[in-house]
Amino acid sequence: MLNSMTGFGNREAHVRPLGKISVELRSTNHKFLEIVLHLPEGFLALEERIKKEIESKIKRGRVTGVVNILPSASAQVFINKKLLKDYISALKNIRQQFHLGDEVNLDTLIHLPGVFSLAENTCPREKLWPALKILVHQALNKLVAMRQKEGRATGIYLKKRAQILKRTLEQVKTRFKKVTQEKSAQFKSEEERSNFLKDTDISEELSRLTFHIQNFLRKLNVSQAVGKELDFIAQEMQREANTIGAKSCDAAISGKVVQVKSQIEKIREQVQNIE
Repeated sequence: MLNSMTGFGNREAHVRPLGKISVELRSTNHKFLEIVLHLPEGFLALEERIKKEIESKIKRGRVTGVVNILPSASAQVFINKKLLKDYISALKNIRQQFHLGDEVNLDTLIHLPGVFSLAENTCPREKLWPALKILVHQALNKLVAMRQKEGRATGIYLKKRAQILKRTLEQVKTRFKKVTQEKSAQFKSEEERSNFLKDTDISEELSRLTFHIQNFLRKLNVSQAVGKELDFIAQEMQREANTIGAKSCDAAISGKVVQVKSQIEKIREQVQNIE
């Protein structure tokens, strides 16, 4: 089963004593697995744990996670007076050292990290992790489910394109065999015939392209991250199609090759979104 790299999952719940915690996870295309988390102040210690949960279910894509806290009504403002005093002292020293005219004002102080917090927000993060872990799991499951749903749809699309490729390629093989027989009969010497076949024979390219299509279809049924492999196979298919087009000695074959290249291009566009 294929998985898409794009998806979204969220979950929220009331967690005492903090209040309502929400977790949102979004994933987009990326060559590798990249996880970017935006956590409230004081939650940085849990970042690695959240990343490990994500890594256990997602192998490729750029995952952005946001954890928000809406404090409960009973929460009280806590002022870190010692830290505030240190800030004021440091700011005054900077003003004196660099001969700055600006005075330390309230607007500056309230935006300094750690000055204001919620009294209930000071409980140990270890005690909050079990509840947060459940929320992360639930949001992650929704994200994975969406990626799987989009992956199934993409898989159906890719199989359809690959089957069209197979049928078109069979038409090219039939036409090539007929053209080769007709043109070979027109040459007066074996040398002329040999040179013609040397320049226009696409048998090997057709064989390799057939193999790549079959391999591509097999990979679509593999239950693991195969996006990079599918992209590589599609590149190889495109390479063979380009060679066939360059060696073609028949307008009908050239027309079919254009169709083949068009299908391969559509395949390559879609595999960019496969995990």
